[in-house]
Amino acid sequence: MVDIVLGFDFGIKRIGIAMGNTLTGQAQPLRIIAAVDNATRFKIIEELIAEWQPARLVVGEPRHPDGAEHDMTMRSRRFANQLHGRFNLPVELVDERYSSAVLGAKRGEKIDDKAAAIILQQYFDAHANN
Repeated sequence: MVDIVLGFDFGIKRIGIAMGNTLTGQAQPLRIIAAVDNATRFKIIEELIAEWQPARLVVGEPRHPDGAEHDMTMRSRRFANQLHGRFNLPVELVDERYSSAVLGAKRGEKIDDKAAAIILQQYFDAHANN
């Protein structure tokens, strides 16, 4: 059975979203949500979930390079809990320490969806043999 998976790069200003499936194990950028209010953010996410019917959601969990937690670690966990509570789907956290750094964005470039794709790809790579 092929399952769709949505990946999220949570941020205060933007949320990057990627999608992929368990057959190919390949993630691709889907969109960036730039809305600042939670009601609009979750309405867009609800529409994407209705459209793609994912079996699970993956959220990047940011940490300092040494693995220590910081403010965004807790915010990302809270976002993951909100996703689970609102949509009743399994949500997994993935270490995203280097997702944005790998992309080497130009100043002002919006890469949140590409960062979400890297996070989701890390999830697929870690679960390739399961």
